[in-house]
Amino acid sequence: MTSNLREIGMIARALDSISNVEFKAFDLTKGQYLYLARIAENPGIIQEELSEMIMVDRTTVARAVKKLLADGMIVKRDSAENLKIKHLEVTDKGRELYDVIKRENDYSEMVALQGFTADEVQTLNDLLHRMRENVASDWNAVKKGHQREY
Repeated sequence: MTSNLREIGMIARALDSISNVEFKAFDLTKGQYLYLARIAENPGIIQEELSEMIMVDRTTVARAVKKLLADGMIVKRDSAENLKIKHLEVTDKGRELYDVIKRENDYSEMVALQGFTADEVQTLNDLLHRMRENVASDWNAVKKGHQREY
């Protein structure tokens, strides 16, 4: 049995744990830094798009968004075309914290990729992108109530 997913999982859990500890000082609870970062990078995104991007269910996104709203990190803006649609944007407070999150992410990536050549980094990125696309189809199917066959 190959251990590619185990290795990816260990790396992801380690970096997530580090981030959760470091961002606790900013009153971000587990994983919220990810939501804030994606909203900052995609101004005007709606919750459903955020759910698809992060690959989590809408209820999880709703909880994270609610906390970020309460903490003054983001705001919801009405859509000009459809008042039921609410666009998410970071506040000045959220933007300042995003800058810290971005620096932490850049540092973590530098540490993780130490000793890799530029070509290796590009190859790794290409392969991981393909893996994410492969998994996305299963994620979308399961999210819609389908059962995977293994």
